Amino acid sequence: MTRSATLTLQPPLTHFADNSRLRLFSGSANVPLSQEVARYLGMDLGPMVRKRFADGEIYIQIQESIRGCDVYLMQPTCYPVNDHLMELLIMIDACRRASARQITAVIPYYGYARADRKTAGRESITAKLVANLITQAGANRILAMDLHSAQIQGYFDIPFDHVYGSPVILDYLLEKNLSDIVVVSPDVGGVARARAFAKKLNDAPLAIIDKRRQAHNVAEVLNVIGDVEGKTAVLVDDMIDTAGTICAGAKLLREHGARQVYACTTHAVFSPPAVERLSTGLFEEVIVTNTIPVPEEKRFAQLTVRSVANLLGETIWRIHEDSSVSSMFR
Repeated sequence: MTRSATLTLQPPLTHFADNSRLRLFSGSANVPLSQEVARYLGMDLGPMVRKRFADGEIYIQIQESIRGCDVYLMQPTCYPVNDHLMELLIMIDACRRASARQITAVIPYYGYARADRKTAGRESITAKLVANLITQAGANRILAMDLHSAQIQGYFDIPFDHVYGSPVILDYLLEKNLSDIVVVSPDVGGVARARAFAKKLNDAPLAIIDKRRQAHNVAEVLNVIGDVEGKTAVLVDDMIDTAGTICAGAKLLREHGARQVYACTTHAVFSPPAVERLSTGLFEEVIVTNTIPVPEEKRFAQLTVRSVANLLGETIWRIHEDSSVSSMFR
């Protein structure tokens, strides 16, 4: 058994490939991650035809029998969100019509997660709408990672497994042996996430950035609550989109005397102008995972990408074997 500081994983075993009922298919959003997961499970990705017609319609055909099988469909709904979401729905429908016994949608990054409630009149709760679409398409179970809002699990009336990418980041930070660490939440809403992160990072102290958001993707940073002077500040968030919030937070931490600033996030959305903001020298390192693919044009000197493939592979195997998922994180 392989043990890390924060996670317990089983190494790949040859009997994974011998289980005739387990099938793993990949959408187009993040094929390299799906291939890594398949390698962990000791199997190949299922054969599938995927193409787009001249008018933009998506075509999917499963090219092997999956009758009576437990099928896992891997597809983060990242940019372009609507195309990848529609592709996932078509994959689910194809498997349902092919008489799969159980269909699990593996969604490393859940798009539309930030639209999880009404903040003004006449708005859609799009996170709930997406949950309805996935369920109605025929999914029997959901596996997702680091939801922006944990309440999204309740939007589904089917089993939902929620896992966290933080262990792979924590193991990396622990290997670096950083000193005088303070974990920083970029806003009040992320305090629970930062507190859990700090506890596993040798019970590091916690600081909070007091923030006021005035519009979508626009935030005004006001103050730091907590002592960061002379310390190594580790900013923790679930995603980096345009990087406005986390960069403004890093500037504020520097102004309050932080010696070093690291950024840690599970989902590297990296919408423009994120790369330009993150590569200005504010951060010693920006540590992300590969739930969303990071192409070469979005990489920069301070970026470190850690893989969550083994974590997802182990979770899939435990779901398939009706074993505990939560025990991995103890």
